[in-house]
Amino acid sequence: MRRLNRKKTLNLVKELDAFPKVPESYVETSASGGTVSLIAFTTMALLTIMEFSVYQDTWMKYEYEVDKDFSSKLRINIDITVAMKCQYVGADVLDLAETMVASADGLIYEPAIFDLSPQQKEWQRMLQLIQSRLQEEHSLQDVIFKSAFKSASTALPPREDDSSQPPDACRIRGHLYVNKVAGNFHITVGKAIPHPRGHAHLAALVNHDSYNFSHRIDHLSFGELVPGIINPLDGTEKIAVDHNQMFQYFITVVPTKLHTYKISADTHQFSVTERERVINHAAGSHGVSGIFMKYDLSSLMVTVTEEHMPFWQFFVRLCGIVGGIFSTTGMLHGIGKFIVEIICCRFRLGAYKPVNSITFEDDHTDNHLPLLENNTH
Repeated sequence: MRRLNRKKTLNLVKELDAFPKVPESYVETSASGGTVSLIAFTTMALLTIMEFSVYQDTWMKYEYEVDKDFSSKLRINIDITVAMKCQYVGADVLDLAETMVASADGLIYEPAIFDLSPQQKEWQRMLQLIQSRLQEEHSLQDVIFKSAFKSASTALPPREDDSSQPPDACRIRGHLYVNKVAGNFHITVGKAIPHPRGHAHLAALVNHDSYNFSHRIDHLSFGELVPGIINPLDGTEKIAVDHNQMFQYFITVVPTKLHTYKISADTHQFSVTERERVINHAAGSHGVSGIFMKYDLSSLMVTVTEEHMPFWQFFVRLCGIVGGIFSTTGMLHGIGKFIVEIICCRFRLGAYKPVNSITFEDDHTDNHLPLLENNTH
């Protein structure tokens, strides 16, 4: 009884078979079919390799939302060299929220030589080349995000030559924390001193002829310091043509959360507009000589996430490639074979000769073959 039920079950399963097997004795092979099969297998192999390369690749997904974090501090990372001696310049930040000077104790003043060594000039040239390519090809920023912490450091390399030239510039580097509101970071003549109604710089003790705000921005970023990330002002160099010259940078900072397979960091991107002019009160160009970086924060926050194609999607696409090529090549082979048979071969019916008809007395014709009579002798 059990064997009978098992046999019925197997027969039922066989009837549901959607892939019936054809005996090999009924299968006819041809040279054209073999050629099409080779083309199909080659195409499938190439497309599979290409699809696997797409599966291994990743891409960056950008999401935008309102930044609700205004209580935390904003970190500013600075590395700027000014063509003046350190005792003549001062750097500080004016916080527009409370109209007060933020502490700049995190900055270090180092005597330096403004002219770069040959190795440093090559570093600056490569950095400026990358900046120009980033302005033309915005998709390169995704490559920089994915290579963060893996690429070479973007910091200025140390001098490789033992120059006996005395220092003629001041390198201001370090970081400081400010409130997440609009502010003004500036480097001008004289050290900053506290003032009950604002802030002031001791510029009266500095000779006017020693003013020279030619500068080089080796690094300027906001938020967490991420090695390998190139910022818009990195490698910028400005040469002053007059003692009384003002350099202005208007910066819009965008909070950015970066999540890749290598790192997760809370950093900031920014865009910048540059402007410079000579201070001439007689001509109506008022102001103070120096370097002014006025920054403002965007209300939107960008989340950059590195994504990867899931395996199930890769498997479905692979099945589509294999099945689609099999079906398409089979259809094309059948159509091509049919066209060749029409052009190159004659119809079977045209191979027979016409039969002579027999005419009767009443003009009736008979196309049937006459019966053969047996001659008996």
